[in-house]
Amino acid sequence: MSSVPARVAEVVERHPERIAIVADDRRIRYDEFWRESVCFARALRAHGLQPGERVAILLPNRIEAAVACYGCWLAGGIAVPLNVQARARDFQAWLRHAEARHVVHEYSHNDVVDAIAAVDASSGHPPMRRWPVGADRPLCAPAGDDAPEIVRDASDIDADRVAMILYTSGTTGAPKGVTLTHGNLLANAGAVIDYLQLDPDDSVLSILAFYYAYGASVLHTHLLSGACIVLAQNLLFPHLLMDTIVRERITGFSGVPSTFALLLERVKLGDYDLSSLRYLTQAGGPMGPTLTQRLRAALPGARLFVMYGQTEATSRLTWLPPERLDEKLGSVGIPIGGVSLRIVREHGGDADTGEDGEVWVRGANVMRGYWNNPESSAAVLRDGWLRTGDMGHLDDDGYLWLVGRRSDMIKTGAHRVHPVDVEEVIAEVPGVAEVAVVGVDDDVLGQVIKAFVVAPGLPPRSDNLIKAHCRERLASYKIPRDIAFVSALPRTASGKVRRAALLEPDPIP
Repeated sequence: MSSVPARVAEVVERHPERIAIVADDRRIRYDEFWRESVCFARALRAHGLQPGERVAILLPNRIEAAVACYGCWLAGGIAVPLNVQARARDFQAWLRHAEARHVVHEYSHNDVVDAIAAVDASSGHPPMRRWPVGADRPLCAPAGDDAPEIVRDASDIDADRVAMILYTSGTTGAPKGVTLTHGNLLANAGAVIDYLQLDPDDSVLSILAFYYAYGASVLHTHLLSGACIVLAQNLLFPHLLMDTIVRERITGFSGVPSTFALLLERVKLGDYDLSSLRYLTQAGGPMGPTLTQRLRAALPGARLFVMYGQTEATSRLTWLPPERLDEKLGSVGIPIGGVSLRIVREHGGDADTGEDGEVWVRGANVMRGYWNNPESSAAVLRDGWLRTGDMGHLDDDGYLWLVGRRSDMIKTGAHRVHPVDVEEVIAEVPGVAEVAVVGVDDDVLGQVIKAFVVAPGLPPRSDNLIKAHCRERLASYKIPRDIAFVSALPRTASGKVRRAALLEPDPIP
């Protein structure tokens, strides 16, 4: 079979009555999940969806988000999951860039409604078809008898067909939409299933958003395995997550470093019967050795998989076998099945063992390119290899050790933030002359956002004014934790801001 939906269709045939997804008080079986996906696919086709058209999905983790994705695929569309925590300015940029023709969204999400109206008013195309979802609004109504027939078993979905576009940053002029094929998704899922040894008896507690590559991978790998996905929205009430693990006898839990740091700080894990946990997975940024050791000590019965990946590689690139964790503490492990890895020197040529260079990867999970962005695609795709932008080296056993990033992208918690997104908003504040934003190391979130502002005309304590302005225009995770007022920004000879210099002690007067 050449696609994830085709493989899930096989699971539906073998295990129709098994529970596929649990969300709040609702449990949906595999056969019910498939029927709802087919229903939405028929509705899309009945309302004009053509093969290859984009369907934007702006929903938090809920059953309808998974149904919308699989229904889109069954109808021949391209799924575009978008960060539901963003604001109207982000949505407008993404919807325009993807040229979405259909939008699935929460009925009460006003920012989405405003963004759709703004894009429709300026596009010159027929209005986008809206699919609002609410407690009393199902994702789709039954289609008429004349609705175009679709392929129910998904057997004709070709591996080379584009399946999904995932956006990796915000409104930076030219949004980067990672274009993933059905073959990319299946290659990634198959490799992860192999090393996690997933089977129908597994169940995962998923707090990772489906609009991120990591969260999408958790969803698809478990559906492919016939396992159960139990959805939770966030870590706001960590004790409730532990109650869920106990009640549902969860076997797997996936998180980013800040997830585990918060759990260790706020919950006495020893007070709960977590003996059902078979494995933990960690990705989305480096997890320090100290936190890794604390987590293993707190949950000694669960195998901890430290992993590394990129959206451009459909999520996963390497994994560290748990039995080698003590020996290789700090490494991100070995390539997943089907992936080749090399370390390249700055001026070309493969680096020696132990020598730092840029990490290049190749495999069936590597993206086709960036959507409608050939220049950016050409910059990272070279003769079948993906330039990750990460720096690292290989040891004598072929294990990868990362030493830093070439990119300026900030990783805060499970989110990726481009500095320009924040800088553009801060620059709107009257009196701000210049601004530069960087990520500062943080034990809990990995990084937090700090802004350096040149604003000689602003009164004292204007940091509160700037933060209030950001709260009106940016998602909460993009709001700077700290704001420093400086007389000038450090620059290169060509005039570019030297972000690295901002992280030095007393970088500027």
